[in-house]
Amino acid sequence: MKTNIAERIALLRESMKQQNIAAYIVPSSDPHLSEYPADCWKAREWISGFTGSAGTVVVTAEKAGLWTDSRYFLQAAKQLEGSGIELYKMGLPDTPTLQQFLLHELNKEEVVGLNGETYSAAEALSLASFLRKKGIKLDTGKDLISELWKDRPEMPGEPFFILPPEYSGLSVNEKLNRINNQLRQAGADCTVLCALDEIAWTFNIRGNDVSYNPVVVSYAFISEEESVLFTQPKKITAEVAEQLKKDGIILADYSKITSYLSRLKPDTTILMDKNKTNIALYNAIPGNCTKIEASSPIAMLKAIKNDTEIQGFRNAMIKDGIAMTRFYMWLEKALATGEKVTEISVAEKLTSFRSEQDLYVTDSFETICGYKAHGAIVHYSATPESNATLAPEGLLLIDSGAQYFDGTTDITRTWTLGNPTEAEKKDFTRILKGHISLAKCKFPQGTRGSQLDILARKALWDCGINYLHGTGHGIGHFLNVHEGPQSIRMEENPVMLQPGMVISNEPGLYRTDQYGIRTENLILVREDSETEFGKFYSFETLTLCPIDKNLILVPMLSVREHAWLNKYHQTVYETLSPYLNEEEKAWLKEKTAEL
Repeated sequence: MKTNIAERIALLRESMKQQNIAAYIVPSSDPHLSEYPADCWKAREWISGFTGSAGTVVVTAEKAGLWTDSRYFLQAAKQLEGSGIELYKMGLPDTPTLQQFLLHELNKEEVVGLNGETYSAAEALSLASFLRKKGIKLDTGKDLISELWKDRPEMPGEPFFILPPEYSGLSVNEKLNRINNQLRQAGADCTVLCALDEIAWTFNIRGNDVSYNPVVVSYAFISEEESVLFTQPKKITAEVAEQLKKDGIILADYSKITSYLSRLKPDTTILMDKNKTNIALYNAIPGNCTKIEASSPIAMLKAIKNDTEIQGFRNAMIKDGIAMTRFYMWLEKALATGEKVTEISVAEKLTSFRSEQDLYVTDSFETICGYKAHGAIVHYSATPESNATLAPEGLLLIDSGAQYFDGTTDITRTWTLGNPTEAEKKDFTRILKGHISLAKCKFPQGTRGSQLDILARKALWDCGINYLHGTGHGIGHFLNVHEGPQSIRMEENPVMLQPGMVISNEPGLYRTDQYGIRTENLILVREDSETEFGKFYSFETLTLCPIDKNLILVPMLSVREHAWLNKYHQTVYETLSPYLNEEEKAWLKEKTAEL
């Protein structure tokens, strides 16, 4: 594999030389700037061998580098070994940014190339401005990978389906009316959509074009006059076509989006989200049109779940809790009887328990099952070569989730398989204290996630410990498990938390070559109270699954933390037990008994 990577880079360098390109950038994204692109757009993985979901490769005549974040430092180091590609660890003080690297390596008048269909307008415009400081040019019209990637997979072409209002809560026309109202308020006539989850939400469509995310490869144009869905004709069944036409949707071929935009009327004012629109489409807008550069109105409409979606989440959590209960019962029995259990078989077994649940569609991401030292790799993915066999000792971290028609789940639990050390218990309890602190907080209207992040970290910071990933990300409703615009993280995000938003609560701690610990529940922002000082919000914890009491040092918990955990476990038992048999009830009762 490493030989193939070296050969591919050599071929790319030859193509660069022929086209007078001094540096070429290969991002992780597709034309829709997706976190998880379809196989046909995994160009960065093809050129580097690195399989993580986030990273950018830069190739020059002499050097090749991969920039990725802390989630993938360990994974990237292993996968890049022997490839000739250097790892640049983003966020560390001594690591140059991609832009700084280009400025250092290139000379005036040299050209940086990239495929504009896979680069956001915001990043491309910023990069071009940065490179101009040294007289370096940026060419966004260079797709060099396609001509080299001979066995490239085809674009997904399977049919998609309609998500009925009984699950979505709103009709397509209701959503289009809300979007057009937002456009009017912004002074725009129309908008173009690239983000697949925004398109799926708007038109109440779902598909399986991308692993784990039930989206449909498509573009969309929305205005008062017409709403157009651009996708491959072979993906549209007669039934789906009839329903969309009833909703007044015009269907067009996926490949026609650029020519459609290039023919917009001269006086058109179009709202464009530069962060969610690729630079190729951004440049396709005629110069005599007016661009309003603003956040997509769909992002916030989608993030604030309606009553039907919220109830769907609660239903999905019950099903997921049942599956998790049965899974952990199986795991304990399997280890006790000496059955061979590996990281891969654990993930497969967990999926099988979920698949037995009503309205299950697929997992919401590839299960992260990290035993002992593998748990310290934040986005670890077991392979046949790394697949560890479990034993009745050490810590097991499992981050997993599912897509149900009525909701999306994402849960992490760290479980001791036997004889936890004092150090493991202390670390686990510190993480639990941070998790509880965030879960039970009350905050005023207008609060941003960055203002709450310290609650999850303080018990760690007090001991000189930290984690480098975010504490919370938004969750889609039967859509992407990672959804914006809200977040809870150290970095500033101007989006205020609002009732109806669903977010993860997942502080973690990772000790390289030893173990990883993370406890994750999903939480719902809800109205709490109103006083003379204004409105206050709080969180409702949605996830239903025991937290391993064998890893808790009870004296480290405050009275309020102790009470929260007992109350949470009581809720887990009372909610799930009516769906369990007697053996399952007995197991769950023991796991949720008061500390």
